[in-house]
Amino acid sequence: MRKMILIGVAAAMMVPGAAIAAPHGNAQHHGTQARHDTRQHNQKQARQHRRGYTTYAAPVRNWSYRPVTVGFRLQPSFYGSRYYVSDYNAYQVRAPGRYQRWVRYGDDLLLVNVRTGRVLQVIHNRYW
Repeated sequence: MRKMILIGVAAAMMVPGAAIAAPHGNAQHHGTQARHDTRQHNQKQARQHRRGYTTYAAPVRNWSYRPVTVGFRLQPSFYGSRYYVSDYNAYQVRAPGRYQRWVRYGDDLLLVNVRTGRVLQVIHNRYW
């Protein structure tokens, strides 16, 4: 009788362990996925770094990309000095004229009149 009780107790103790094992396996899977995602992100950043690109940080919170066209007026925060492109040869663009600057907007390169905020030229997907 005593053996039966010990077997029953041992079996009861093993059941919760088996129930816990399933989520643990999922946690390992999610950890593997997270490592894979991190690796892909790091590889993308390395490619961008080799090209001299950096991740775009918008000047306003909750910003989402919207394509712009010539004549569009940008808010001043989008063409501040933080977004100026100064190495024109690297981007194969001409030097800007008076009161003009090349600025990064998402993955696009824009020539902007810094006095009015008007977009004068758009080069789409320069940063990808």
